[in-house]
Amino acid sequence: MKKDYTILVTRQIPEAGLEILKKNFKNVIVNTKNRNLTHNELIKKVKGVDAILCLLSDKIDSEVISNMDRCKVISNYAVGFNNIDIDEATKHGIIVTNTPGVLTDATADLTWALILAVTRRIVEADKFLRKGKFKGWAPTLLLGTELAGKTLGIIGAGRIGTAVGLRAKGFKMKVLYFNTNRNETLEEEVGAKKVSFETLLKNSDIITIHVPLTPKTKHLIGEKEIKLMKKTSYLINTSRGEVIDEKALIKALKSGRIAGAGLDVFEQEPFVPKELIELDNVVLTPHIGSATVEARTKMAIMAAESIVKVLSGKIPANVVNSEVLKVIKLKTC
Repeated sequence: MKKDYTILVTRQIPEAGLEILKKNFKNVIVNTKNRNLTHNELIKKVKGVDAILCLLSDKIDSEVISNMDRCKVISNYAVGFNNIDIDEATKHGIIVTNTPGVLTDATADLTWALILAVTRRIVEADKFLRKGKFKGWAPTLLLGTELAGKTLGIIGAGRIGTAVGLRAKGFKMKVLYFNTNRNETLEEEVGAKKVSFETLLKNSDIITIHVPLTPKTKHLIGEKEIKLMKKTSYLINTSRGEVIDEKALIKALKSGRIAGAGLDVFEQEPFVPKELIELDNVVLTPHIGSATVEARTKMAIMAAESIVKVLSGKIPANVVNSEVLKVIKLKTC
């Protein structure tokens, strides 16, 4: 029997997730517009709903949360949750969940796609050919960099960082990682070494970032850090745009201070600086780290199931703000 709850889904998601919600609840409201809801629209629409399934691009701040008069759970369709005022949600007794694990392989694959694209100048070569500039094989045409024997530096060795590191074995690369805790999987499988942040920056040929956005990680990579990197190194970011000081990165790419970059995320999305777009030594993708049919479908299912569990009086495994559990009574799943 469907429960008499109202669920707001802020943007169209894969049908598998919507089917779960429609099967369990009488009222499922989906934003069918091909855009995000505005801040004012969110404020109006959250009134009277029992759960919200939102995107990373939805800013669920204190003003939005203060208008949630019935909401019990905010289910974020993402691993990250820096778009939500977690403290405010906790204060209002609202559980916040995310979708960890299910997009690990998709994001790791894209990370390697960016590594290969920028080191072998794939995008640059594609443009070159399409413009009719290809006149035949030449010994020095669009020379890139081989990966075998090079050092991959991983900043943040969680699920995605680990998956990226394991893939390095196929490219015969050395692996360094900077992380709070030891990563025995990387050490045993690829001979990775845990090193200091500074050591990683100085010794890596490819540096890939896999950390959440927090006050500590904002502008983790800036002018000072870039100066420590090799001039022949490449910087890859599939985590959060604000982890890198974009102005410092553009300056380094223009001057040849580093060889190149591969970016899937940006400091002020969806805005991308014209200076970045015009550079040939950077490969840009529009935040598609989890953009596979498999990953996005699993994310939709997990996000929907989190809502079902909370509104059934149970605690899902992927609660972000565990502190809220001290003030509400639910059963552990």
